[in-house]
This record gives sequence, structure tokens and C-alpha cells, in this order.
Amino acid sequence: MRLRFALALALAFAGVSTGQPSLTPAQRQLNIDSFEQVWKTVRDKHWDPKLNGVDWQAVHDELRPKVERAATMEEAREAMSNMLHRLKQTHFGIFPGEAYKELDQADDTEKSSPSEGDPGIDLRVVDGHALVTFAAPESPATAQGVKPGWEIRRIEGKDVATGLRKIRDAMGQSTMIELIETNSLVARLEGPIDKTVEVEFLDGKDKKVVLKLARARPRGTLTGLGNLPPLHFWVDAHKVQPDIGYVAFNMFFEPDAITAALEKMVRECRDCAGFVVDLRGNPGGIGGLAMGVAGWFTSESGLRLGTMYLRTASVKFAVFPRAEPFRGPLAVLVDACSASTSEIFAGGMQDLKRARIFGTHTAGAALPSVFERLPNGDGFQYAIANYISEGGRPLEGIGVTPDQEVKLTRRQLLEGQDPVLNAAVSWIHQQKN
Repeated sequence: MRLRFALALALAFAGVSTGQPSLTPAQRQLNIDSFEQVWKTVRDKHWDPKLNGVDWQAVHDELRPKVERAATMEEAREAMSNMLHRLKQTHFGIFPGEAYKELDQADDTEKSSPSEGDPGIDLRVVDGHALVTFAAPESPATAQGVKPGWEIRRIEGKDVATGLRKIRDAMGQSTMIELIETNSLVARLEGPIDKTVEVEFLDGKDKKVVLKLARARPRGTLTGLGNLPPLHFWVDAHKVQPDIGYVAFNMFFEPDAITAALEKMVRECRDCAGFVVDLRGNPGGIGGLAMGVAGWFTSESGLRLGTMYLRTASVKFAVFPRAEPFRGPLAVLVDACSASTSEIFAGGMQDLKRARIFGTHTAGAALPSVFERLPNGDGFQYAIANYISEGGRPLEGIGVTPDQEVKLTRRQLLEGQDPVLNAAVSWIHQQKN
């Protein structure tokens, strides 16, 4: 997913290169081999043998000649991407070899982690404006006075609004627009710790402020899993009010850490009026963890969040109930950057009528996927399963609709408010009556 963000960023802010050299005969053959690998992989591994109703052989016969005639790598990629777009499903894509190298790493933490950092801010794109939503304490950004509600206008001299428009134009009506926009900008803020990033803001008084922000180690603990690149994981557990528990984590990762945080807060909240699980900005992770998290909020057996369908089997997302769960009102916070496992949890708990969902529409990107290297060096992402919630709803391309929609505004952020959390807290208190 992070690779997809980086590519969207490159297209939006740098433009597409048009001066590529002509391909050699050997490169042309590698592109043809790559096209065939992509086509056969989808044919043989797509969860739906009918391929969403697409005549896959006809697509092959139409587009292979375009790969054969392609004069540049860009033209070859375009033909292969066109083929995948015919499926009308996300989590299928072709990525340039240069970008794919980011994922083509063994789990060598020392080699891949030490030099990358960020200035310590999070952001969301709200009505076409990039707004700071969080500035970490003691971060480089906070040290220079950056506050929630400030608008990001330029990054390294590149106009943010122009880039966001290009992404929107390219993605049409996709539910993933805000996810791609937001994370594209976050990716531009990140980079080597020994280098600064120049950012132009509009501060709380609508005054232009240009800052060179240092980069520090990202929040959380560096951790790895399998062939994934090392990731920084964090979990936050506390009471937002004396009678309301709160847990947030940046991805469904590190099962022991998430379990410990939930166990601690559930134990401390035996008599609380309510509980909040904050999944805003959480892009997902290990799908099975949704079942474990759900179990902290019900003792009823036989419940499911939904079902994942593979080509030859299906997986029921059965909830694992705890002996002493929290049984009171549960609020789940989501936004356009909540994706994958976050959507499975939120949508499933909504279907079970165990939680009320607050925030904005989620990303509609719920499918598990695999990355492979192609013969020509490019990367190929493809989904391996489909997911249907317990209420019979597909989440892919649709997402979770909150029970109570609450949008961020610049004014509220500048005032230090969190309108989504405030709405959830208000609802919890209403349940006492």
C-alpha cells in the first residue's frame, strides 16, 4: 500500500517522464514475458474464476500487441495497467522497478531502517486542503511552532493543490482518493534524517510561514514481519475522560502489544460509561487481528465479522470472545485513511450492532494482496481474496459508512478540538440516560 502512495505522489508532483530511451530487443521480450506472467497470474489465482465477468482471453489478445509495439517502458506498463483496470478492482497494479525496490527487501532491519524519518506531523486532506491534524510533542515540527489546523501549501517548492487536483483527476470516483492524497503528502515529508524538508504553511492567522523542518525517528517501535519492510508500530491506551476508555494503534500489527493495551484498558474500564477504538489513519495489517480485537467487546460466541473468499476456500472471520469483555457502549472512529483490516473490524462490528461508527467514509480497500517482481524488474500487485461483511456488504470499492458522519474543519483543529472524538464521547454519555 505504501508503494502505491509513493507512485501516486510521483505522478502528481513530478509529472510523467516523456523522454525515455527506446527499448532494446531484449527489453521488449522481458516486457512481453512480464505481460504474460501478469495475465496468467490473474487467470490462475484470482479468487473469482469468472474474473468479475471479464473476457480475459479477449483482453489478452487486444493488449498483447500493444506491449509488443511499446517503444518505452512507460508504454509497456500502460498496456499492462490497462489490462488490470479491466477488472475494476483495487489492489491490482504495475509499479516501476525503481519504486518496487522499496518492497524487495529481506527482513534486514539494520539495512533498511536507520536513515528514514519525518518532521513529526500527521495530516488529512479536507475539501482539497492539506491540514495538519497532529503535531507530535517534542517533534521538529512542534519545536518550530507547527500546530493542528495549519494548512500545508507547498512541499519542497511543489504546489500541494496542483498535485491534489492531478490525483483527483486520475482517480475519478474512487473511494480511495483521500487515502492516496493524504499519504502521498506524508510520503513527501519523509526522507533521510540528515536532511531537512522545506514546507510552506498557512498558519492560524492565515499568514504564510516557510519552515525548513528537520526529520526525526518516526513514532513507535521498529518491527518486522516476514518479507515486509520494517515498520514503526505504536499503540496508545488511556482514558479520554475518567469514565471512557480509549485505544488507538497505527496498524493491525504486533498482536502482543495490541492485546496488552486492550487488556489493560478493559480491566481499568469495568465500570466505565463507554469505550472508544480509534482507527483513523489505520491502513490495516494482519486481517486475523480484527477477530481478536472484537473479542474484547463481547462474550457472545458464534459471531462473525464477515467472510473472506479465496479461489478454492472461504475464511470465516469468527470473533474470539473474552471471558470478561467490555460490554458497555462502544464507539469506533474511522476516516478516509482507515482501510483493509480497519474496515473489516468497523464494518463487522457495525453489522453486529455492537458498535456505533463515527467519522467519515472509509477507503474501500479491504482486499489482501501479494507483490511479485516481474521479469522486466517492475512490481506486480494482485489481490488474492474477496471480503463480504457479516451483513452481506462488499467493502472493496465501497467502504464503511459511519452511523454518524463527522467531518474535520480547519477552525476546529485550530481551536484544539477533535470533533470526531467529541461526538463519540457525547453519544456515550447519552447512553446513560
